[in-house]
Amino acid sequence: MIRTHSAGGDFGPLRAEFSLPESFGPDVLAEAEAAVLDPLAERREDATDLPFVTIDPPGAKDLDQAMVVEKTAHGFRVHYAIADLASFVPPGGALDRESRLRGQTLYLPDGNVPLHPPVLSEGAASLLPGEIRPAVLWTIETDEAGEPTATRVRRALVRSTEQFDYETVQAALDAGNPHPSVAALPELGRRRRELAVRRGAVELQLPEQEISGDPDGGWVLARRPRTVVDAWNAEISLLTGMAAAKIMIDARVGVLRTLPDPEPEAVDWLRRSAEALGIAWAPETTVSEFLSRLDPGQPASMALYADTTRLLRGAGYTAFDGELPALTTHAGIGGAYAHVTAPIRRLVDRFATEICLAVSAGRDVPAWVRAALADVPDRMTASDTLAAKVERACIDQVEAWVLAEHIGGEFSAVVLRADENKAEILVEDPTVMAKCAGEKLTAGERIGVRLTAVDVEKRKVSFERA
Repeated sequence: MIRTHSAGGDFGPLRAEFSLPESFGPDVLAEAEAAVLDPLAERREDATDLPFVTIDPPGAKDLDQAMVVEKTAHGFRVHYAIADLASFVPPGGALDRESRLRGQTLYLPDGNVPLHPPVLSEGAASLLPGEIRPAVLWTIETDEAGEPTATRVRRALVRSTEQFDYETVQAALDAGNPHPSVAALPELGRRRRELAVRRGAVELQLPEQEISGDPDGGWVLARRPRTVVDAWNAEISLLTGMAAAKIMIDARVGVLRTLPDPEPEAVDWLRRSAEALGIAWAPETTVSEFLSRLDPGQPASMALYADTTRLLRGAGYTAFDGELPALTTHAGIGGAYAHVTAPIRRLVDRFATEICLAVSAGRDVPAWVRAALADVPDRMTASDTLAAKVERACIDQVEAWVLAEHIGGEFSAVVLRADENKAEILVEDPTVMAKCAGEKLTAGERIGVRLTAVDVEKRKVSFERA
């Protein structure tokens, strides 16, 4: 694996380029400290007897979710505890105003730009192991197939017993010795994945680039392995988000994550791409079924997944109060869905959660929540755009640092998209997505490429076919 040297690796210029805040103002910090000492009082169920566990990337401190998954006589029961940020954020206060400006936590290799001060996000609000925490507790009952049959949501006190990462949970499952709280996760996860395919959910499995620190102080680029535990863990969050969407749609007030269905022309175009790549696609097989059967490690599959991004355009946040919007569904999920499971890291979850709590308790939705529906979608869209730009810029910067001393070197790559004498390629080691010049380039082909230029300041790298 190619590494940078410890001399390059300062993301300060990038942070300045995007005007990322370096800290919180004294009024925000003071309010956060006060909230830690005296969070907003509410009656809470005591659920500290449930053996919750968290599953997050190694070293994470901003822990939004903790779970207990049980097999029952009629299906499954999911207890899903979500950090209760609203208990620490007074409506209209300094914390509230600052979080609306930020929108979400931004993650950079040298440290994040948090949505909330660390005293909350990595402390009093985080579901850290061994600590009693205020939470919003979702309990979802499902049938044998994994379809929800009943949902309860309320405020509670919880205590996480263990903090796991994906690899640890995967290793325990492989060894036949899973933690009891997630022993039923594989079975429910598989059934929820089957339901997703039947719903028509469109899931892309493009390789994810991951940046990690080098022991010498530089940076390493690699392809992030995705275990099946990642997918199963995501299904619990999706199950909860879909339950939240149903609550809000039934009440005719809420904010959904939406994505229009792909146009028929886009699906026809994808079928032609599959044919050109030599991938068989039976006429009666849906997009979801077809994609679920692809081997993401094959070059042709990688190329087709890159093309499939054209199907998933137009994602947004849709708020409503009284009349349902024309679009209430998310094509990538195959149903109605809302963000409620990451309030430490994402602004909209706090408001959507408060709506679900109020509706479930038979109370009026708080006025401050209803008022926020007018601008939260735009704030989230703006922060999503910024987050995507920052993530791409960080990856581009590390690609340039990693490759700067290897001009003229040759690498193995997969052609993702090809157009006349240029293509978009995925270099396999280090994991780099870049442009490549060359004749007769074909999507899905594995080729040798030569690094021709690196501009570290502009974060650009160029290749040609070797």
